[in-house]
Amino acid sequence: MLNIVIFGAPGSGKGTQSERIVEKFGINHISTGDVLRAEIKNGTELGKTAKSFIDQGQLIPDELMIDILASVFDSFEDSKGVIFDGFPRTIAQAEALKKMLAERGQKVSIMLDLEVPEEELMTRLIKRGQESGRADDNEETIKKRLVVYHSQTAPLIDWYKEEGQYQHINGLGTMDGIFADIVTAVEKL
Repeated sequence: MLNIVIFGAPGSGKGTQSERIVEKFGINHISTGDVLRAEIKNGTELGKTAKSFIDQGQLIPDELMIDILASVFDSFEDSKGVIFDGFPRTIAQAEALKKMLAERGQKVSIMLDLEVPEEELMTRLIKRGQESGRADDNEETIKKRLVVYHSQTAPLIDWYKEEGQYQHINGLGTMDGIFADIVTAVEKL
């Protein structure tokens, strides 16, 4: 199976590129953001708990996320693989994902790191907030999310390098150009 972790700061294009990867390679997509937004929208207990963390610009507790992901992962029948979009975000989550996949005889095939300069991220996220009405796409919350990203999430780059699964992708340029770089990296597997 082709199991991909797509990685990058908020606004780096993970969701956009994930959709294209799913279409090209015929794999399933697990977006933690989409899963959590659905839980919040449906007013579940998990959704209420998640919303309290998100509203403060904080990450969801690891145990909670792994349980959700394992459930979604197990729901895919005859899957060619999965792209994990928005997870893992910490080394502890990466280790938990590795363990969860190993229990199913699987592993991460590649980690794609979409790198985008911070000024561009701010521009993209503010624009997205204006277009979509997403409450977490405002300047104050974006700044908090970027601080969390740099302090808690960026260390994953070295972790995945040590695992031999890291692949840098320049997240600036056209969507097609960025996608072409992704396809080249995945097809080398």
